[in-house]
Amino acid sequence: TIRLALVGTGARGSGAVADAFSSTGGPVKLYAMADIFEDRIQASLKNLGKDFADKIDVTPDRSFVGFDAYKKAIDCLKPGDVVLLTTPSVFRPLHFEYAVGKGVNVFMEKSFAVDSPGTRRLLAAAEKSEKQNLKVACGFMWRHSKARQAVVRRIHDGEIGDVHTLRIYRVHGPVYCPKKPADMNEVTFQVKYKASFNWVTGGFFVDWHCHNVDVACWVKNAWPVSAQGMGGRCYAEAGNLFDHYTVEYTFADGAKLFAFSRHMNNCWQTYSDYAHGSKGSAVIMTNLSTPDPRIYKSQNMVDADLVWKYEQKESNPYQDEWQVLLDAIRQDKPHNEARRAGEANLATLMGRMATHTGAMVTWDEAMASTFEYMPDIDRLSFDTPAPIQPGPDGIYPAPQPGRTKEV
Repeated sequence: TIRLALVGTGARGSGAVADAFSSTGGPVKLYAMADIFEDRIQASLKNLGKDFADKIDVTPDRSFVGFDAYKKAIDCLKPGDVVLLTTPSVFRPLHFEYAVGKGVNVFMEKSFAVDSPGTRRLLAAAEKSEKQNLKVACGFMWRHSKARQAVVRRIHDGEIGDVHTLRIYRVHGPVYCPKKPADMNEVTFQVKYKASFNWVTGGFFVDWHCHNVDVACWVKNAWPVSAQGMGGRCYAEAGNLFDHYTVEYTFADGAKLFAFSRHMNNCWQTYSDYAHGSKGSAVIMTNLSTPDPRIYKSQNMVDADLVWKYEQKESNPYQDEWQVLLDAIRQDKPHNEARRAGEANLATLMGRMATHTGAMVTWDEAMASTFEYMPDIDRLSFDTPAPIQPGPDGIYPAPQPGRTKEV
């Protein structure tokens, strides 16, 4: 039996456990849980118990609450087990480092760090995990999508020629940030509403658009060498985030990746990815649940120019990534996505840095940046002052290009 410890018991963490339970090849049990909010542990147990009661073996003495609870949950595991790291990403490098030190396998959700020092810390732990032959899966489930694999393979085989332009979109409704209750302090509030604060999850572009950036770089089979971008905040309910980003990435061969992110109401919406080459173009993803990839002999992507279309039924990539991980553990096959996770994280950080600062940012500059949202993350508590504070009007300050420093 492979035992799981869940660190971060919100919706995504609970969903990841359900995906693990849906795998085949041997028994899997949830054995320990950790969160900084006890009510979330209880809610997760209740929801998972509806369908998977026979796979849950979490006793009260293996249910841990607090900022150091991750250590206690990981310490319950033995070699061959898996810890799920699904907290907000400001904690990811810290938790991953500890898990690697304990020699346990890891599933970690995106994103992977909120700044460059965190990314370097994660990459250092990734190198150690490779030397220890640990199995590590990251939350880029689209890499395990059969439909996306098929179209990327055809692009790599040259069916659209040399790829010179990529376009990726994540434009949809807003990230909701309510007013802070009077009886709740800032750190508690900002961690609870993590998607609204850059220091907790890296912000919208890093935490949510990272899937598309990773897929585009997979298509190009390279990481960008520079980025420049523009963005801003139109609506104060975005926490301290920008609510729109446009980033131009440049690859070493001069190819471009254009990333469009927006979270606003009453605007055109799409969640899609496209590639353009010297001999044609490709739809990598039409939308989240039905990628429907296609290849065309022109740039117009009209039916008359259709060359190929993926027609098989798409399997569930969330479950597929777990099947790959658990098979690798049982069969002791190499499987470690940690380095790529860190590098993809840096690519998205480049875009955010460029947009927030107004500067052209190179890969090397992003990697070397010393800007850090929460330098003492190892000692964070509910009494720690939040690094972002509201103004007298209750509005959180957003980055100011030309003034903000992140590089």
